Amino acid sequence: MGSAGVQIVCVALGVLGLIGGIVCCAIPRWKVSSFTGQNIVTAQETEEGLWMTCVVQSTGQQQCKSYESLLVLPSDLQAARAMTIISCMVTSLAILILFAGADFTTCVENEDIKPKISLVAGIALLVSGLLLIIPVSWSAHNVISNFYNPLVAQKMELGTCIFIGWAAGVLLILAGGLLMCFSRAKSGSSGGTAKYYGNSASAPAANKNYV
Repeated sequence: MGSAGVQIVCVALGVLGLIGGIVCCAIPRWKVSSFTGQNIVTAQETEEGLWMTCVVQSTGQQQCKSYESLLVLPSDLQAARAMTIISCMVTSLAILILFAGADFTTCVENEDIKPKISLVAGIALLVSGLLLIIPVSWSAHNVISNFYNPLVAQKMELGTCIFIGWAAGVLLILAGGLLMCFSRAKSGSSGGTAKYYGNSASAPAANKNYV
């Protein structure tokens, strides 16, 4: 696959990762109520996200309430808010940088700078993937720990956004790794080019001196 093909694939992976990050940030499905053990009441389901908590009735009606204060939120939720937003911003910036330095665009005319721009975009995608996986994994760890804690009355399970966040983070890390490896290989192959001149090229000039 050529350089343009690899960059197109990375752009597609970055866009999918960005969509996944936006879904994780917007939809309140990080934690959902569990109906195991003594929690046999299935008339309503509780859903918790980064910005609000919702109660879904068995009839389909949904009521959501935003968190009243940032200071009363647990530390994992506060970190998840910040890191998810930063991840989406860094991903958007990385995609724009990749478009600017890609081989299938003419935004940058200098061919020697394009591999460096792609390398910067790859690093940004890698960082954004880590910024998305860390809060998702942290929240998942807390949910699992509380689930097996007998002192916690209301059991919660992993929501859909946890799995979407893991998938989006993996896609972003994969795109960043491809760009970094490809950019290094390309810049390394073009950096050490040497020119050699044979003796035959200087032979006519030498013969002219004897005429």
